[in-house]
Amino acid sequence: MPAVHKLLLEEALQDSPQTRSLLSVFEEDAGTLTDYTNQLLQSMQRVFGAQNEMALATEQLSKQLLEYEKQNFALGRGDEEVISMLQHFARTVEELNALHTDLASQIANRMVFPTVQFREKDLTEISTLKEIFGIATDEHEAAMVKYSRLPKKRENEKMKAEVVREVAFCRRKQHQASMQYYCALNALQYRKRVAMLEPLLGYTQAQINFFKKGMELVSKKMDSFLASVSSMTQSIQAQLDAEAETMRLSQRELLSVEDTVYMPDHDLEPVNRTLIQKAGYLNIRNKTGLVTTAWDRLYFFTQGGNLMCQPRGAVAGGMVLDLDNSSVMAVECEDRRYCFQITSPTGKTSMILQAESKREYEEWICTINNISRQIYLTDNPEAVAIRLNQTAIQAVTPITSFEKRAEGSPNPDRAKPGGVAHSSVKKATTVPEPEDLIAPGTPIQFDIVLPASEFQDQNRAGGRRTNPFGETEEESSSGADDSLLQQVFAVRFLGSMAVRSGHTQEVIYEAMRQVLAARAIHNIFKTSESHLMVTSSCLRLIDPQTQVTKISFQLKDVTQFAAHQENSRLMGFVVEGRDWSEGAEEGQPSFSAFIFESNTEGEKICYTINLGKEITEAKKDPEALAQLMKSMPLTNDGKFLLLESETGEAANGGGQEDLESEA
Repeated sequence: MPAVHKLLLEEALQDSPQTRSLLSVFEEDAGTLTDYTNQLLQSMQRVFGAQNEMALATEQLSKQLLEYEKQNFALGRGDEEVISMLQHFARTVEELNALHTDLASQIANRMVFPTVQFREKDLTEISTLKEIFGIATDEHEAAMVKYSRLPKKRENEKMKAEVVREVAFCRRKQHQASMQYYCALNALQYRKRVAMLEPLLGYTQAQINFFKKGMELVSKKMDSFLASVSSMTQSIQAQLDAEAETMRLSQRELLSVEDTVYMPDHDLEPVNRTLIQKAGYLNIRNKTGLVTTAWDRLYFFTQGGNLMCQPRGAVAGGMVLDLDNSSVMAVECEDRRYCFQITSPTGKTSMILQAESKREYEEWICTINNISRQIYLTDNPEAVAIRLNQTAIQAVTPITSFEKRAEGSPNPDRAKPGGVAHSSVKKATTVPEPEDLIAPGTPIQFDIVLPASEFQDQNRAGGRRTNPFGETEEESSSGADDSLLQQVFAVRFLGSMAVRSGHTQEVIYEAMRQVLAARAIHNIFKTSESHLMVTSSCLRLIDPQTQVTKISFQLKDVTQFAAHQENSRLMGFVVEGRDWSEGAEEGQPSFSAFIFESNTEGEKICYTINLGKEITEAKKDPEALAQLMKSMPLTNDGKFLLLESETGEAANGGGQEDLESEA
C-alpha cells in the first residue's frame, strides 16, 4: 500500500507559511474530493433509480401478462395455449421482479448509502473544522494585535497580564482547532480510499448475487478479485485505526506542555548573537496616508544577503531588501516594544519592524548585522560573528572588510554578435532537445558594459551622441542613415549567451529559461534600463543617461525574434555572426541570443523588428516599397507611424536608478 501524505501535528503551533502552504494542498484535495463525491453520488443514484424502475417495470409487466386472459377479444377463441404460455412467462417475470427488487435494495444499502454517509459525515466534518480553525486563527490574530499595541509603562502591568492571558488562551484554542483539523485531514486520506472502494464492492457483490444462477462460472472467476478488494479495505481500515490512535497520543502529548509555550516574551533560551539566518513573524510598519500608518504581521526570513517576506498561503517568498552593507538599529516607534529599523546603504530605503519578544528582537538585530557585514560569505561565519558582534542592540554601522560576493563574470566573447549576411528563418518540424539548442555549460553575460575607450571615442569633439527619439542635427544629416522607421522602447537587458541554432523560436525560449534561472540562482535581481532603438537598418541599445550606444546589430543579421508565450514582457532575438577561430576563409557561422524585459508587451518590439525587415526587403523593389508605404500610416516627415511610442516614458526614465526585474 503506498504511503499516505500527512500534516505534522508538531508544526501546528508554529503555524508557519510552509505549514499553511501544505495545509492549502490538503484543503484543495478535500475540495476536489467533495466535488468528485457529489458527481459520483449522482451517478450512483441514477443507477439505483434505473434499477428501481426496472423492478417496478417487471412487476407491472407480470401483472399485464396476467391481464391477457381477462381481455374480451372478439376473435379470442383458440387462445388457451397462448394464455397458458403467458401465465408461465408472468410467473418467470414475477421471479425476476423479486430479484430486481432485491438488487435495488442492495444497491441502495451497499452503494448509495455508504457514499451519502461519507459525504454527510466525513466531508461535512472537514468543512466544519475548517470554519472553526478560521475563527480561532482570526481570534489569535486579534489578540496578537492587541498585545502588540501594549505600551511600555509599568502602571499597565495588570493590563499586560490580561492581554498575555488572552493571547495564551487564543493561541491554545487555535492550537487545538488546528490539530483537530489536521487530524481530520490526515484521516480523510485513508477514508477516501475506503469510501471509493466500499460502494463499488457492494454494488459488484449485489450484481453477482443477482446473476448467480446463470453466472456461476463467472462468479467463481471474480471471487478472488472481490476477496482481494475486501482484504484491501480491511487493511486500510486497520491502518486508519492505528494512525488515529497515534494521532490521539501525539495530540495528548503536544497539549501537555506548560502555558508559557503559548505566552509571548517568555523565552527561556539565551540570545544567539552568531546567527547568519533567521526566520519568524514580524510586524512591519506601512504608511497608509500622509500621517497615518498600519502594522501588518508577516513572515520574514533571510536568504543569502536578502531579507525575504512570504505571505500566508504563498508557495515562495519575495525579496524585500538587500541586506549587504545595510544598517540596523533599535528605534522608538509609536510607543511599541521591540522595534528596529533597517536602512539601505544609500539611505533611500528603510523599514521599521517589530519583534514579538525581546529575544527575537535581539536575534533579528544580530542576524541582520552579521549579514550586512557579509559574514555569511566567509569560510567560518560563526567564528567571525562571535568576534564582531559585541553590541547588537545599539545602532550598527556596516563594515565592508570582507570580500564581496563574486557574481561570476562569464566570457563576453561567447555572447558577442557578428555581422554577416542575413539567413532565411526556418521553422523546426520537431521540438529539439535543450542540448541541441544551447551547449551545456555555456556562460551567460548579464550586462553590457561599454569600454571606457569606446565611451571616450563617442564623446570626443566632433562626435555626436545617439538621440533615441530619432532627431538628427542638420549638419550631420548627410551622414545619417536614411531610415524610414525609428522606434524606441524602454527595455532591461537580462542576459545573452551563445546558442547552436538561430532559426527557431525554441532557442529563444530556452535562452530565456536559462538566463532567468541563472539570475535566480546567483541572486542577480537588479537590471539597468536602456533604450532599444529599432530602425529599418539596425538595432541599437542606448544608455538613457549618456545617450551612448552600448551595442548595435545590423537588422539583416537578426535571424529570429520572439516574445515569451506566457510572460508577454519578455522578448529576445538571435544574431548571426562569424567565428574565425578555426582559420577558415569565411569563418564558421555563430549565433548569440539576447534576452530583454520590456515595459510593455514584447510583441510590439517583435512587430517593429518584423516591420523593419519588411522595409529592408521592400527597398530592393521601389514598387514594393511604395505599396508598403501606402498600406501603413506615415508621420509628417515620411516615417512609418506605429500605434504607441515609448519615447516619452523613456525620456522620463532616463535618470532612474537600477530597477529590479519582474521576470
